[in-house]
Amino acid sequence: MDSVDHPVVTASKSKLARTFAKVMHIRAVASSVHGNQRSKSHEKVKNDVIKSDFLKNMQFNICDEEEKMMEKLAVEAFIAKLFASISAVKAAYAELQYSQSPYDPDGIRAADQMVVSELKSLSELKQCYLKKQIEDYSPENLVLAEIQEQKCIIKTYEVMGKKLDSQVRLKDSEITFLKEKLEEANKENKILEKRLNSSGQLSVPDNLHFSGLSPCHFITILRQATKSIRSFVRLLSREMESSGWDLDLAASAIVPRVAFWQVNHKCYAFESFVCREMFEGFNVLNFSVSREPLPEGKKLQRLFFDRFKELKSVKPADYLAWKPKSTFARFCCKKYLRLIHPRMEQSLFGNLDQRSMVKSGEYPETPFFSSFAEMAKRIWLLHCLAFSFDPEASIFQVSRGSRFSDVYMESMSDEAFLSSEGTPETQPRVAFTVVPGFRVGKTVIQAQVYLR
Repeated sequence: MDSVDHPVVTASKSKLARTFAKVMHIRAVASSVHGNQRSKSHEKVKNDVIKSDFLKNMQFNICDEEEKMMEKLAVEAFIAKLFASISAVKAAYAELQYSQSPYDPDGIRAADQMVVSELKSLSELKQCYLKKQIEDYSPENLVLAEIQEQKCIIKTYEVMGKKLDSQVRLKDSEITFLKEKLEEANKENKILEKRLNSSGQLSVPDNLHFSGLSPCHFITILRQATKSIRSFVRLLSREMESSGWDLDLAASAIVPRVAFWQVNHKCYAFESFVCREMFEGFNVLNFSVSREPLPEGKKLQRLFFDRFKELKSVKPADYLAWKPKSTFARFCCKKYLRLIHPRMEQSLFGNLDQRSMVKSGEYPETPFFSSFAEMAKRIWLLHCLAFSFDPEASIFQVSRGSRFSDVYMESMSDEAFLSSEGTPETQPRVAFTVVPGFRVGKTVIQAQVYLR
C-alpha cells in the first residue's frame, strides 16, 4: 500500500510543480507585458493631462473675454438707457413749454407726468450705478434704448416744429396788422399832405421874394424833383420791360457787382443812372446852357431867381411852346439826347421820331416826353434856386465803399444794418449813390445811398 501511494504522490507533486512553474512563468511574462503597457499608458496619461490643461486654460481665457465683453455691453446698454431717459425728459419738457402758450391744461398735465416719470427713471439709473447693478442690462437693452432715444429726439423736433409754426403764424398776423396800420398811416399822410399843400406849407409860395429865400424852399423843390425822377423811372422801367429788356441785366450794367437786398430794389439803380445824367454839371454855370455872358454877384443870384419864378408855376409843355429857344428848352434838349440813347429809343418806340423832333427844336406831345419834361423842369428849378443863394448851394456824391454816416447820408436799404447772423452791423458800406446830397449854407441835405 505504501509502495503504491508514493509514486502517485511524487507524480502529483511534479505536476503541481510544473503547473506552479508555468503559472509563475505566465505571471512573469504578464507582469513584464503589463509593465510595458503601464509605462506606455503613463506617457499617454501625461500627454492627455498637458492637453487637458491647455484646453482648460484656453477655455478660461475665452470665458474671461466673454465676461469682459458682456460687462462692456452692459455698460454701453446702461449709458444708452441714460441718454434715452435724458432725451425723454427733454422731449417732455419741450411739450410742457409748448402747452403753456397757448394755454393747454391737458397738455401741461400730461407733459408734467411724463417729466416726473422720466426723472424717476433717472433716479433708478443712479441707484443702479451706485449699487453696481449695471450687469442687469443686456445687449438687447442697448438696441431698445437707442431706439427710444431716437424716438424722443424726433418728438422734440416735432414739438419745436409746431412751436415754430405757431410763431410763424403769429408773425404773419403781426405783419398783416402792421400792414393795415401802415395803410392807415399812409392815407392819413396823404390827407395831411393835401391839407398842407392847399395851405402852401409844403410848396414854395408864388409871392416868394428873393430876400426871403431859405434852405426849406430848396428842400421842398428837391423833394418835388426826387418825386418826378421816380415817376419817370417807373415809366421808363415799364417801357423797357414791355420791349423785352432784361431789367436785372440792365441794373447790373449800371451798378456792377452789387447784390440787391430785395428784387424791387433794382429800381434804385435806374434812379441812380437818371440822377447822375440829369445832375451832371449842376454846380457849373454852363449847366444853364446860357449863350449870353452871365453877370456876377447879386445880379447873378437875381437872374437865376427870376428864372426860377418864371418857370415855377407853368407847365413844361406850355413853357416849351411859349419859349422854344429858352435856356430851359436847350437844357431839355441837351439832357434828353444824353439820357435816352438812340438804340434805347429805337428799342422802346420802334423809331427815332422823338429824338429827331427834339434835335430840330420841337417837342413831342407824348406821355414819355411829358414825364421827362416834368422831371427836367424840377431839376432846372433846383439848379436855378441853387444859384440864388449866397454862397450858392452845392451838390455832393458819396463814393463807393464809403462808411455810412447819419449826417451826410440817408439809407435806402435798411437791411444792411443787420449782418447775416441777424446782429446789428456797425459799419455798412455804400454801394452807390441814388440821389445826391446838397449843402445850402450851413444846412446839409443828406444824399440817398444804397448800402451793401
